[in-house]
Amino acid sequence: MPEVFARVSADRLDRAAIEAFVLTPQDGAMVTFEGVIRDHDHGESVELLDYEAHPDAEEFLRTVCVEIAEEFGVRVAAAHRIGRLGVGDVALVASVASAHRADAFAACSALVDRIKERTPIWKRQHLATGTTEWVNL
Repeated sequence: MPEVFARVSADRLDRAAIEAFVLTPQDGAMVTFEGVIRDHDHGESVELLDYEAHPDAEEFLRTVCVEIAEEFGVRVAAAHRIGRLGVGDVALVASVASAHRADAFAACSALVDRIKERTPIWKRQHLATGTTEWVNL
């Protein structure tokens, strides 16, 4: 099984450490995605988000990272924040490194898609209207 980095944490994400984990001297490409909290969704003004995770969310995240590493032959790292985040905060950092850029881009895109599909982390949006809504439950 490939070595991957997977973390779910209330702490601020360390992009530099995540990228350092994936990058080796054999790599010619590294692609990193940051999911940033935006101020709107579906025409509504968003003020902040609360992220909640299943107790096993980190294991789900690890499984996705291992799958991507095996499928694409790349080094993989991903971290997702939980707790209250404001506009501009980074909720997700996903990074892959490989010998060639096409593989790195494809692997990072698949990684982010699978994290969103299969990692049990949910967000509650606090809207400017004073209402809240759960997203992707």
